[in-house]
Amino acid sequence: MNVLYYILLLILMLTGLFLNILGLPGLWLIVLSYIVYAWATGWNIYVGLPSIVALLVLALAAELVEFMAGAAGSAAAGGRKRGMLGAIVGGIIGGIVGTGVIPIPIVGTIVGACAGAFIGAFALEYADKDADHAMRVGIGAAKGRFWGIVWKSAFGILMFLVAAFCGLPMNDGATLTPASTLPPPSTMPTTMPATMTAPPSTAPLPPTTTSHLSLN
Repeated sequence: MNVLYYILLLILMLTGLFLNILGLPGLWLIVLSYIVYAWATGWNIYVGLPSIVALLVLALAAELVEFMAGAAGSAAAGGRKRGMLGAIVGGIIGGIVGTGVIPIPIVGTIVGACAGAFIGAFALEYADKDADHAMRVGIGAAKGRFWGIVWKSAFGILMFLVAAFCGLPMNDGATLTPASTLPPPSTMPTTMPATMTAPPSTAPLPPTTTSHLSLN
């Protein structure tokens, strides 16, 4: 049964990696799935607290890196909060659309997310700014989105490897029993026969001698 739980864990973690590319909290799906797997298989049997803490730290670090990459890309081009909001929303929508339009796994999602970030940032900045400014912000948002996906996906792959290795159900279903130190049961009868026949004696009897009396 634990092997089935492990396979389900792998499927959910792969789903989390895909959602991460879309800009959705896929890494937190990995963390949640790992915690549920630990509960389902029994604490400290396959999964312990150290590996859960490691996944939490990696997930937080990934979120920080993605935020810094996106903010740096937009801020370098002079973007504002509305431009960042447009990049986030556009990146999610673009990732979903790109997945369906470009029939190449992962590639279509990344291209769609970057294109959506550009369109979203450009549209909101162009509402009260000139086209050149909106174009610069859109390009900066697309670059930030791309590097955010790359770095966050790297953290996600590392999380996947840690969870897959630490949660591996080793020797699942095998029952180990200690070898008995007692000797095997004896097949000899527990009681001796009441009567025993003695072997015949082979010692020869002493010869008998006959005395002859001589008559004088």
